[in-house]
Amino acid sequence: MKSPALAQRLTSTAVVTLMVWSGGTAYADGPTGDTTTHKPSGPAGGANDKNIYASATYSHIKVRQVSGPTGGKRGGLSSVDVNWKPPACWYEPVFTGEELKAFVDRTDGAGDVGIHQSWFGKGLWTDHYRDGKPEKNFDDTWSPAPGYKNYNIGKKGYFWRSVAPDDQDPASWDCGRIMFWQDADVVPEVPHAPTPKMLAEYAYNQVKVPDTEIELKPATKSTVNVPTWVWLDKGRFQPITVRAELPRTNLWAETTAKPVALHLAPGTEDATTLPASGDCTINDDGSIGTPYTDGDGDKTPPCGIKYLRATNGTPFQLKASITWQITWKGTGDSGGPLPDGTFETTQDMNVQEIQSVNR
Repeated sequence: MKSPALAQRLTSTAVVTLMVWSGGTAYADGPTGDTTTHKPSGPAGGANDKNIYASATYSHIKVRQVSGPTGGKRGGLSSVDVNWKPPACWYEPVFTGEELKAFVDRTDGAGDVGIHQSWFGKGLWTDHYRDGKPEKNFDDTWSPAPGYKNYNIGKKGYFWRSVAPDDQDPASWDCGRIMFWQDADVVPEVPHAPTPKMLAEYAYNQVKVPDTEIELKPATKSTVNVPTWVWLDKGRFQPITVRAELPRTNLWAETTAKPVALHLAPGTEDATTLPASGDCTINDDGSIGTPYTDGDGDKTPPCGIKYLRATNGTPFQLKASITWQITWKGTGDSGGPLPDGTFETTQDMNVQEIQSVNR
């Protein structure tokens, strides 16, 4: 992440981040709160170019769900580890030498050379990537970035560029190198280079799980001191696997989310959960709890709630959250666990005072 010294250098009156070289303009973002000139909004590559090649906020990672339910309402997981988040930035291959030359010619030199640095003007690109003029990386030390001859055309390899899904994330400043060359079939040995685990973490953020629509008995209104049965259909809560692949690297990972428990929060202290922890485990067939049947009125449900007072017009907010156990596997027999995820929904619970049992 950028050091205070770099932030000071960016905001200096003498060194504004708007620089003109060889008839081109380089725009650079500054950390939040700095007075800098930001790159223009909108597609950086122009009307005739795809954003994915011009913008460092677009990734080439290919993601697809390879198993698990896909229909109905779904949503993303929240990690139970509040300190965990998916990767903020990384590097990935974007162009061969021939492709970079075609990009520069096609756009007349308009696009991102890094997450927080954009070059607008063909001369910027040709000076560095065609004519060998050295530049500086946009990192803590302004480290040197040697130039290239004729875009390295004829060599086997790719120009790699930093990527950040959210360039407003302060952690995205950790990837400060401008676009650089790496020989084919080799992942660069630089901080924040892609790894199978990084792809697994990226895939984690793409996992979509079914909405937690619990079934209740009684369905419309509970009764004080009478258990409300709770269960979930076994067909909707099956493991889900998402695969992420980074082209031109042979790197891949599959992240699997497996439902392991349902947690109930009644929405009031005047209630007890069944079991007392509020955690209902997944049955062997993938279901949760047991459906209510006629004659179960005197039984205690394996998963449920007993409200101790009526709502009197203001429903309780019952929260139901599924815990999903997350594991991954990837290139080279790598793999392991990732933090569990949860998905929560809230629904109104009306409770009446009448002492009766549904049979």
